[in-house]
Amino acid sequence: MDMLTLEDKKALLHIARSAIENYLSAVDGSASGGKDNIFDEEFPLTEALQAKCGAFVTIKNKGELCGCIGLISSHQPLYKTVEEMAVSAAFRDTRFSPVSLQELPDIDLEISVLSPFRPIKDVSEIEIGKHGLFIIQPPFQGLLLPQVATENNWDRQTFIKHTCFKAGLPAQAWKEKDTIIEIFSAEVFGEKDM
Repeated sequence: MDMLTLEDKKALLHIARSAIENYLSAVDGSASGGKDNIFDEEFPLTEALQAKCGAFVTIKNKGELCGCIGLISSHQPLYKTVEEMAVSAAFRDTRFSPVSLQELPDIDLEISVLSPFRPIKDVSEIEIGKHGLFIIQPPFQGLLLPQVATENNWDRQTFIKHTCFKAGLPAQAWKEKDTIIEIFSAEVFGEKDM
């Protein structure tokens, strides 16, 4: 997919926050009838926003993770994927309490738009800060975004080990011959960047 422009990124962040606000308004019963279509009014609907690719939405409250959900690929346009993943990250990530109306001003949104995945033959192909990992050992699978290793100051081995843990596998499962390791990159941007 083409690189996202600054306007594309602003549009996606706006869509993500609006989706969360609209969901909270609907649940709260104070639905304000927010804009359903921001395109043409505020942002152009570009080719990049209509691309079909995976995306994750990460939500933090005062720096602490409070939701992260995404799709590794999607049959919908990117802007629709981001809209749905924002609601899922805010209200359906079972590791955390749902985002409340009171928390809304304190949350920061980050979006990761994923490249296609590719299997690797050797772990030396993994570049910390550039690649995310997807480990598969049927029926288990786990994914960590590229920024996770950087944020935690992990080296390659630690990153692989934690991706195994995310999959529900032992730390050394990546060495087993039936384990598949795929790498991908992500265009990562957040409200703090704008």
